[in-house]
Amino acid sequence: MAEHNELGNIGENLAVALLRKKGYSILAENWRFAKNELDIVARIGDTMVFVEVKTRSTDSFGDPSQSVSRAKQKRTIQAANAYLEKFKIDLEARFDIISIVVYGSKTNLDHMEDAFFPMA
Repeated sequence: MAEHNELGNIGENLAVALLRKKGYSILAENWRFAKNELDIVARIGDTMVFVEVKTRSTDSFGDPSQSVSRAKQKRTIQAANAYLEKFKIDLEARFDIISIVVYGSKTNLDHMEDAFFPMA
């Protein structure tokens, strides 16, 4: 497996652990719709949370969350809508980003709630 894929898997595992610690129920990981993917689908209370996870080995190029482009947001929103329709879920939804920077043995996690919104 490529090193960036391993780092991504490590990041997603850290993100799941963080969310569980905060009381979220994890409903799905790496859920696919067409060519789109939802990294983590979670629920807290009456809110569905679709989480994009970005993991980097350095923050030299800025916070990893900055790499979630408008196009990526649009694809995530499309996949989230498909998830809600497929499972007939009628709850509020939000889109979070968890940024992770792994510096050797140190890790920095930042959970940004309501990181982006569907366009009207």
